[in-house]
Amino acid sequence: MSSAAVATTIFGAFMVGTVVLGLLAVRGRRAEGGGGGLAEWSVGGRSLGTVFIWVLMAGESYTSFSYLGAAGWGYNYGAPVLYVVAYMSCGYAVGYVVGPLLWAYAKKHGLVGITDMVAHRYGRPWLGALVALLATVFLLPYVQLQITGMGVVVSTISYGAISLNWAYFLAFAVTTGFVVVSGLRGSAWVSVLKDVLVIVTLALLAIYVPLHYFDGYGHFFDRIVNEKSDWLTLPGHGGVFGQAWFASTTVLNSLTVVIFPTTVAGYLGARSADTLRRNAMLLPAYNVLLFVPMLLGMAAVFVVPGLVGADSNLALFKLVVDSLPAWTVGLIGVAAALSSIVPMAVFMLVIGTMWGRSVLALVPGLRARQKAASQIVVIVAGALALLMTYTVPNTLVRLSLISYEGMAQLLPLLLLGLVWRRVTLVGGLAGLAVGVATVCGFVFTDHDPVWGVNAGIVALGVNLAVTLALSYAGPKGAEPVGEDALARDPFDDVRV
Repeated sequence: MSSAAVATTIFGAFMVGTVVLGLLAVRGRRAEGGGGGLAEWSVGGRSLGTVFIWVLMAGESYTSFSYLGAAGWGYNYGAPVLYVVAYMSCGYAVGYVVGPLLWAYAKKHGLVGITDMVAHRYGRPWLGALVALLATVFLLPYVQLQITGMGVVVSTISYGAISLNWAYFLAFAVTTGFVVVSGLRGSAWVSVLKDVLVIVTLALLAIYVPLHYFDGYGHFFDRIVNEKSDWLTLPGHGGVFGQAWFASTTVLNSLTVVIFPTTVAGYLGARSADTLRRNAMLLPAYNVLLFVPMLLGMAAVFVVPGLVGADSNLALFKLVVDSLPAWTVGLIGVAAALSSIVPMAVFMLVIGTMWGRSVLALVPGLRARQKAASQIVVIVAGALALLMTYTVPNTLVRLSLISYEGMAQLLPLLLLGLVWRRVTLVGGLAGLAVGVATVCGFVFTDHDPVWGVNAGIVALGVNLAVTLALSYAGPKGAEPVGEDALARDPFDDVRV
């Protein structure tokens, strides 16, 4: 049997197993009497324990970027890629406080996402719909990037036997197949399989590559220090990402990740607030795995020099496809593919939930069928990302430049609004509009970084200033901040 046939067979078997595992997850829950409503589908019935929450949230953060982008950044720039480890570790610390806060607020009022929260906080259902539209613009690029990432991985590990176009479709079909039926719980179950494969394959690569190509880590590090020393310090190779950018990006992303819709979905799926606190203490251990593709990316500088553009993202696979047995390449490909499928499933799930709960729920005929509407939106969102991957891939790639920085602009409206009731609707909306406009202006005119710092944090500063100024200037009591107003379901009394 040829190498392509071996690797493809292994990949196909695991993809079938992935769908079956997702289906078994929801079947087992129904057998336990878990029900099948929107809360069960979108946040796992708020019943996931520490282990499932840990693997789910680790799976959502450990994406195909970890195999492709992290290695590519290590190959192109070196040390600046460590911002990923820095912001995720700091984000877990912030999440130790914010996660239980959001969980308690959502559980008390029966909410299932950030769009619900802003609609509830300000007593305006249309505000939830507006946030859903904005968040979808920032999340769709991630769906497309995971489709692209999985396509590249599958085509590479199959030795070209599976074309990119078919690999893109497989990514969409497998993910949609189990997430529509099993929801967040299915994603958590698949995350367990993914984590086992990720740990095993990265441990193998961490040992194999230095020994095979450099006779050990000692010789590998000697070559980096002597021949590529600028890869080891900021601003890294190329001199773009300096200390100010590193610090500002770490701060911005660590604050943003705790209100990212996919992170919040993980929070709301937890059984208790203590589950989230334990999870926040355990998650940083997963970051150790990120060092492997980063180091292997730098190793590829010596083994496969001259990779440019998108090819640099294949740095890790260039090291192993031609040197390891086909069955090993197949397993590594499965781990990388699942690292696309799990986060893509959560992104699609969150988009579906936001639209089903906050946009389509404004339509009286659909208000009682929110789960069905959400599942349809999942299929539509995935199909749209797939279609744009085929036709206009650069459109979503351009949007991905502002995804994190744009989502950060929701911080004052959502998080500050929940902890400080003086924030008004006018102030929060004005700050959001100014912040998004500012970050788009910087990014799309190629001024990011601006003054050496992340453009998103500059925009967030302007956003916060506008929010505070208008909230202080507005009349007190202008918003419904009483307990009775905050406790009602925003869709019981639709006001526009």
